[in-house]
Amino acid sequence: MKNLNIIWVIVMTCVLNISPILGQSTARKNKIIADSHTAKAEFIKSDPLMKGLFEKASGYAIFPNVGKAGLGIGGAAGNGVVYEHNTMVGMAKLTQLSIGFQAGGQAYREVIFFESKKDLDRFKESRFEFSGQASAVAVSEGASANVKYTNGVMVFTMQKGGLMYEASIGGQKFKFNKM
Repeated sequence: MKNLNIIWVIVMTCVLNISPILGQSTARKNKIIADSHTAKAEFIKSDPLMKGLFEKASGYAIFPNVGKAGLGIGGAAGNGVVYEHNTMVGMAKLTQLSIGFQAGGQAYREVIFFESKKDLDRFKESRFEFSGQASAVAVSEGASANVKYTNGVMVFTMQKGGLMYEASIGGQKFKFNKM
């Protein structure tokens, strides 16, 4: 079992590190952009109060399709679009590695709101990551009403499918690519 976990870490490391090098085709970028519009509409549909967050935030990053899997050691990856004052400014890659009790797989959407230009710039410089203590709010009607920025960001997730049992720690890292 220990060897299986070591192999899993090596494979996930290779996959998560090689994919940005390979680049993205125009068709793939267009699909991610289209999916980000759909994801934004779904977030607002689930919680109409989020419309105000999208309008007032200095910027936001939408990851419309994040895949996550794990068995003891897990990983997640997804591509997204970054907006500054509702104008698309680039693409981003999300990667996550976690360790702990976990089994299964799931797909979800994630949106990160940036409170100020400084916070967005930190993300655009690829100097942004979440530690194990970061928390995301699961979107439901009214969920955004009492959420406040923490360290300049607010994070919301929306389950798309799958089943994952998890009690783990890990972190997310992001890589920004200017348009």
